[in-house]
Amino acid sequence: MSGVGVLDKAVVILAACVDGASLAELVDRTKLPRATAHRLAQALEIHRMLVRDTQGRWRPGPRLGELANAAPDVLLTAAEPLLSALRDATGESAQLYLRRADERICVAAAERASGLRDTVPVGSVLPMVAGSAAQILLAWEPPEAVMPLLPRCKFTGRTLAEVRRRGWAQSVAEREPGVASVSAPIRDRTGRVIASISISGPIERLGRRPGERHAMAVVRAGQRLSGL
Repeated sequence: MSGVGVLDKAVVILAACVDGASLAELVDRTKLPRATAHRLAQALEIHRMLVRDTQGRWRPGPRLGELANAAPDVLLTAAEPLLSALRDATGESAQLYLRRADERICVAAAERASGLRDTVPVGSVLPMVAGSAAQILLAWEPPEAVMPLLPRCKFTGRTLAEVRRRGWAQSVAEREPGVASVSAPIRDRTGRVIASISISGPIERLGRRPGERHAMAVVRAGQRLSGL
């Protein structure tokens, strides 16, 4: 709690309405006096932070979405200088990936300026069945979310177990011939994996065990971006 009583109570009200709540449910979930819960819910409704559904229950309102869309993406903002630093430290191109269903999207990247490199443009959509970033994005998912994909994957369930054990992933000629990569997880404040940070480059430079050279740098970068 922040110590600002009315604000703390309003936040409690909002959280209680995520799945819809009548006044009786609000009182039960928040333990606030009935009159207080009713007054705050009505005030939040006036400000469009709550709306009533067809059953008269309060639910999150459109103003919350408007405010969220107006906010800068904290992860992307923080990732830009870290990707550049990771590229400079390893000498390889660095990327940030998010999962979207059975695909992963490159949402940020820092490329080598010259020489052989693995270029993944921002916005590129890659499959979840190959590559160290895909391994990271799947390794901590529940089995029911992973099993349907595994028959199509170039890695196995044993590979994912090893990724969980050591905390990073590597791949060699898995996504693309001649390309190797190393990836590590980025977690939210609850510890859930929300993204993968990676480096990639030619096998002739990274070698057949790229994690031995670069895993610690990639893991540290992922840790610095976690919990934002």
